[in-house]
Amino acid sequence: MTAADRRSLIAFAVAGILFGGTFVAAKAGLAYFPPLLFVALRFDVAAVALLAYAAVTTPRGELLPRTRSDWLGVLATGILAIGLTNSLLFVGQGYTTSAVAAIVFSLNPILTPIFAALLLADERLSVRGVAGMALGFVGVALVVNPDPATLFDLGVGKAILLAGAITGAIGSVLIRRAGGSLSSTARTAWGLPFAALLSHALSVATGESPAAIVWHPEAVAALAYVGLLAGAVAYIAYFGLLDTAGAIRANLVFYAVPVVAAVGGWALLGEIISILAVGGFATIFAGFAVIGSESIDVRDRLRRLRGREPASTDALDSACIDAD
Repeated sequence: MTAADRRSLIAFAVAGILFGGTFVAAKAGLAYFPPLLFVALRFDVAAVALLAYAAVTTPRGELLPRTRSDWLGVLATGILAIGLTNSLLFVGQGYTTSAVAAIVFSLNPILTPIFAALLLADERLSVRGVAGMALGFVGVALVVNPDPATLFDLGVGKAILLAGAITGAIGSVLIRRAGGSLSSTARTAWGLPFAALLSHALSVATGESPAAIVWHPEAVAALAYVGLLAGAVAYIAYFGLLDTAGAIRANLVFYAVPVVAAVGGWALLGEIISILAVGGFATIFAGFAVIGSESIDVRDRLRRLRGREPASTDALDSACIDAD
């Protein structure tokens, strides 16, 4: 495994763990905040933290957006991938169960290759990748185990959540399409204020009031988590992964989120993890293994195990983004 692969794996783990914890923190925080205002305050906190971090760690000449591509990347990040996606997710959760929300929102990794095929020339999903995606989605379904009657009973909540999944997929693909010279950290730091402004505008438009906030210690802890950890830190990891691994692979992180949410709910909220959910964990990991195996020359490995031929000097390929 190369150093770049290790960095990508670490970024994937950090984003998956911290994003997964969002569902636990949101469940606690929504008892004290109106949903859109909660999202807006989350982005306020994340924007301040990430802009400060970017100012300290990024050379001044590389900090400011300068080109049209830079600004397109900033807007795709702030308006679509962060602001609108999270607003729709938090509002949609108010109309349905968290299990159904997880299923609908986990369509994001499935939708991403569709938009990537339309908008990107360098990202395609192979047959093996499709199989891995399918396994991951089945695993998510087993983990959350929604009531089938509730899942297939179409309603406004599912429509809002589906819109959020679509927005997130389009946003991630447009970020890749925009390119630009900004680092992922600087681009995200500039995108977060746009996400905050959008969420505040939606909060005001829907009649939410700051007077409805209950400033309980649990509310402060929830806001700190979603703003600093699941906000600033997780966004650094996720959007960095988006640049290095591509939109299709980066969005696989949303298959790991229900696993982390289930374990977090068990550890912190006393929720039960069923045998079916454990099977779902295994299925998700199997899906990751299938997708990850695309970077390995399987036939070469088999020859090595059988001792028939010497190992190939070039066992790696780019099958993750090329069609079979």
